Amino acid sequence: MASYNIVMPKMGESIQEATITRWLKQVGDAVEEDDVLLEIATDKVDSEIPSPVAGKIEKVLFPEGAKVPVGETIAVINLGGESPVTTDEAAEQEKSKSPSAKIQKEESVRQPSDASSEFRGSGRFYSPLVQSIEQKEKLSQAELDAIKGSGKEGRVRKQDVLSYLENRGKPDGKASVTEAPKPAVTPSNVQLMPGDEVVVMDRIRKMIAEHMVYSKQVSPHVANFVEADVTHLAHWRNRLKDDFQRREKQKLTFMPVFIEAVARALKEFPGVNASVDEDKIILRREVNIGIAVALPSGNLIVPVIRNADQKSLLGIIMELNRLAGDARANRLKPDDIQGGTFTISNFGTFRNITGTPIINQPQVAILATGTVEKKPAVLETPDGDVIAIRHKMILSLSYDHRVVDGALGGAFLRRIADLLETFDGERTL
Repeated sequence: MASYNIVMPKMGESIQEATITRWLKQVGDAVEEDDVLLEIATDKVDSEIPSPVAGKIEKVLFPEGAKVPVGETIAVINLGGESPVTTDEAAEQEKSKSPSAKIQKEESVRQPSDASSEFRGSGRFYSPLVQSIEQKEKLSQAELDAIKGSGKEGRVRKQDVLSYLENRGKPDGKASVTEAPKPAVTPSNVQLMPGDEVVVMDRIRKMIAEHMVYSKQVSPHVANFVEADVTHLAHWRNRLKDDFQRREKQKLTFMPVFIEAVARALKEFPGVNASVDEDKIILRREVNIGIAVALPSGNLIVPVIRNADQKSLLGIIMELNRLAGDARANRLKPDDIQGGTFTISNFGTFRNITGTPIINQPQVAILATGTVEKKPAVLETPDGDVIAIRHKMILSLSYDHRVVDGALGGAFLRRIADLLETFDGERTL
């Protein structure tokens, strides 16, 4: 009977593998087209994989917890409904086909049930294969942390460990090592008290924590603040929001205008639309603005509006609302959260006046937007100064002082404020 191979799908240009977090269908289960077969996770996003065909699960080739390369067959669906073979038999048949597949199987078998065991106190990731070599060769934690990784994002690979072992102990040998990274905070034994509740971090929260600690370690953060008078913008929004909601079935918020102003300012100040690679500054051609979005789980995710400088205000509104809706419904694709060159975090959502967010690496700056409030202000008129009610907000820019100095950061932030203060209140959508 005919069969159909389910392969690990391509999740984005930079995604080479994904972890199977949960099988929702097992060997022998009948499936309909579009039934969700399994859940997978990458460093960027979690996804559900549906079945493109109807049939019966004949083989499941990788267990939960296994890291699987893109394009690898992970399951086989019998289109004719024949009796399936067992998972172990299927795995043996499939894995015997190639040496690389055997290595993948070995890593899958060694995969610990608790994924957090792959991250150590230093914050570094170690694959199950590296951990097995560590145990066999009795490497100390300090030695393992000192090995310079050649993998993606500095991850330690099998070859790195073997190279280190080959040179360990030689008088003139130079193992591929660097100074062991130091944790930002020395781990301490936290004593529980009566009534305490222990909540284990989920995978996304662990990734956020690791990313934030890394950013503070690598980037010297500096923050500047300005107060912007956005009265014209506030009146424009109040005038159009109800009609826009009826016409487009979309909310009209301040954020699209913030994005438009930031995109324009980034074109004028390219030194802020940048990344740092050791002693090199990379000036980005594209203006891709990420927006921090709070998820129902309490975690954050940062979908990216690509080429924001080339979009109309209406185009930004539609794209922002789509990304925010997909984020809250867990429908984002990996490409939706990649390639950002600058980030905005809206503290005004929580009616906070401002904040000093942590830079989203490898970017060099992040803008915080505070709540818009009515305040008394002194205005200059031809007849003298008067006190009037104005709509005002605080803008905060956190920037990497390695490459963005006070003059550049301050001028960039002031330019954003100027663009918001001179917003044309007669614009149409």
